[in-house]
Amino acid sequence: MKRLFSCALAALSAAWLLSGCAGNPTAAPGVAVQNQQPSTPVSEYKPVETITTGSSRTRAKSHTELGLAYLEAGNVAVALEEARMAVRDDSSYGPAYNLMGLAHLYLQERPQARENFEKALRLAPSDPDINNNYGWFLCQDGDSARAMQLFNNAIKNPLYATPTRPYTNAGLCAMQSGDLQTAEVNFLRAINADANNVQALYNIALLFYRRSNYYEARKYLSDFHAQRDPVAESLWLAVRIERKLGDKVSEAGFAGQLRRRFAGTPEHQALMQGKYD
Repeated sequence: MKRLFSCALAALSAAWLLSGCAGNPTAAPGVAVQNQQPSTPVSEYKPVETITTGSSRTRAKSHTELGLAYLEAGNVAVALEEARMAVRDDSSYGPAYNLMGLAHLYLQERPQARENFEKALRLAPSDPDINNNYGWFLCQDGDSARAMQLFNNAIKNPLYATPTRPYTNAGLCAMQSGDLQTAEVNFLRAINADANNVQALYNIALLFYRRSNYYEARKYLSDFHAQRDPVAESLWLAVRIERKLGDKVSEAGFAGQLRRRFAGTPEHQALMQGKYD
């Protein structure tokens, strides 16, 4: 049971990809998508039409914002078309290539995703969303050194409204490479930036469990459960924590929830087979 929290992309934080962990605390991290606000309501927008008002940069920005909204809603084809229209309006607009990279990443077209992330970064090297998203891509590819550099670039931007995302992604990336100390520092910073960050809360609990710091693991997992309903992974972690602490009543309570609510999951199967480690 060594799955890492890799729910959007980024360290991707899109709801469809790496993101807010709607159902899975080990789903993708914070890819920066959901903080975008389209200038036109998605339900009213017809993607086959071309935006004709404003400067070329304004039109490209509008297409990109709409594309991000569509991508978060799971409509990848329209998001990709919006990115293409944005590039046609202004081929020097970095965020449009970031959108294209995210769409290709969602489609598991990694060479195309890399190409577009690289172009986005060349055009807008200080953009925190681009640094964060491409950093997560590189982490998935095993290039943790460059990924951590990009996360740090995003974090250092004083105008970035959601530093909790790159902190979380940096923690996940460090955890993936076995650097638990760096992972702990970044998860704690992510939580300090946003106490409701369930990705960071779950993963710091998992990290403390692996380091045999069971009381700290219990504390952060309790904070996780205070923010959202339990999922199979969090209940299974709770079972193992309480088992290590010798609290049979709590262990049985969490195990009962896991059996009732998540029968058939890998976590339930591990419980039934007594595979606690």
